[in-house]
Amino acid sequence: MCQYSSVEGVATDWHLVHLGSRAVGGAGLIMSEATAVTPEGRITPGCAGIWNDEQVEALIPITRFIEQQGSVPGIQIAHAGRKGSAARPWEGGHHLSNDEGGYDIMAPGSEPFDSDGVRLWKTPRMMTHVDIEQTQTAFVAAAQRALRAGYKLLEIHAAHGYLLHSFFTPLANNRQDEYGGSLENRARMLLETTKKIRDVWPEHLPLAVRLSAADWDDQGLTVQDNIQMAKWLKELGVDIIDCSAGGASPASRSSLGSRNADQIGLAASIREGAEIKTMAVGAVTEAEQAEKIITSGQAELVLLGREMLRDPYWPFHAAQTLGVDTKTMMPVQNAFFVG
Repeated sequence: MCQYSSVEGVATDWHLVHLGSRAVGGAGLIMSEATAVTPEGRITPGCAGIWNDEQVEALIPITRFIEQQGSVPGIQIAHAGRKGSAARPWEGGHHLSNDEGGYDIMAPGSEPFDSDGVRLWKTPRMMTHVDIEQTQTAFVAAAQRALRAGYKLLEIHAAHGYLLHSFFTPLANNRQDEYGGSLENRARMLLETTKKIRDVWPEHLPLAVRLSAADWDDQGLTVQDNIQMAKWLKELGVDIIDCSAGGASPASRSSLGSRNADQIGLAASIREGAEIKTMAVGAVTEAEQAEKIITSGQAELVLLGREMLRDPYWPFHAAQTLGVDTKTMMPVQNAFFVG
């Protein structure tokens, strides 16, 4: 869950308290927010980064504290692509001009994310082959820094219309070279990036990829497309798929309605279709609901966002609801997961 509270990408005391309190509350996995691999890869100027060593040094006390509470520190590494250079949500969420503290953005093509005629939507620069190679190198360097920072699970963020997803979805990619056109070509950017990361990320530590398992748009990616992507990722050594949805275009944004609830079914479909472990997300609010997702075989992990913002001790309270002897839960290990 983005906190928009970093300074030049560097974590602050806010992050220690925010993430640390969820570890104290019993979460088995603490997934840090989407963390940019380059300065222009941030969603907003206040977003987290992992492109230099100063950022690593600020993260080490946080991961150390999380582990001391019995939780596993995990991190998403990401590039916002054409959705970058945005104002923080409480400042309007619109794209910032460079004079306002924004920055240049790039994407598979040169089409802006939106064009509503009211707010500024920046036009991205179409990425060259050099840009692609440099960005992949930045992802690899970010993975190496994440390891030095003490993270034990790495997740490549390839969902929600950010850079890697925008290469894969036809809603954002109309390139005519080997990175556009067919499903295989559009998958190339994520697959190449993943292979390079797997080469430097230790085999004994899990590697996850977050996918928008469906674009919720007739012209976009289907769950079958993402099953194929999950199969390719599994061949490269990816251990688990984090199954989100939507975000490729303004029309395919997630909501709190029935579409969001369907994300659990998407995780089950990818788990069965690609024969790979999955993480389930989306409107999970009750202990019994989370337990059923696991026991029914829909996913291996349950990730919670909004509920963990509302109640940092949600896992502890869920354990009480499910009849677990909470006297033994100090700290709670591997109970529920926050992402």
